[in-house]
Amino acid sequence: MRRRDFITLLGGATAAWPLAARAQQPAKLPTIGFLGQSTRSSASEWVAAFVQRLRELGWIENRTVAIDYRWAEGREERFAEVADEFVRLKVDVIVTSGTPAVLASKHATSVIPIIFATAGDPVGNNLVASLVQPGGNVTGLSVQTGDLAGKRLELLREVVPGLRRLAIMANVGNPYTVLELGDIQAAAGTLGLEPVTMEIRHAEDIVPAFEALKHRSEALYVCPDGLINTNRIRINILAAGA
Repeated sequence: MRRRDFITLLGGATAAWPLAARAQQPAKLPTIGFLGQSTRSSASEWVAAFVQRLRELGWIENRTVAIDYRWAEGREERFAEVADEFVRLKVDVIVTSGTPAVLASKHATSVIPIIFATAGDPVGNNLVASLVQPGGNVTGLSVQTGDLAGKRLELLREVVPGLRRLAIMANVGNPYTVLELGDIQAAAGTLGLEPVTMEIRHAEDIVPAFEALKHRSEALYVCPDGLINTNRIRINILAAGA
């Protein structure tokens, strides 16, 4: 082979290398933005079930789908921060749970699909248009716990005979919890119970709430949400000593 022909061949091969390298680059995996209310450790069972079900449907983490996890750690201001970050990252879908997290995600985007594992009264909280036809980019499973308020208190009275004074702990920063709080207060009045409300908005409010509660109640009803779930161990310990 003549020197000029070899140089020409080498030059052509060199020009082809970037094209070949680009062709071998793996395609970007579809990405799920997973917005957790609490922490990875406290939600480990939920994550395991989620990943397992995806696998059963043929979506294998880091092979056919990427999952970008973010954790609010019970701080509601984190919901908006994470939702905005997912929009910037252009994830393909946002998966979350709890009314505040869904509201923050819906506020951040009207384009990216949002799937919620649980949300309280999604119609009443303007998450969806209706349960039959959600519309928009938001859908998921509705939690209608308000309808069970009276039954739960009836069961509590069976556990605590002679119950008269009932403490109710609620994160009033959560719109659905406010609705549940109203249902519980109404049910308590119907059953002849005296409700004592413990309103919290942040983890720092929990200990002072219990200090103010001392000797003022005989049982505690907790309205569950992300903040409560994240601090459930602390709440159990404080309740046992109240």
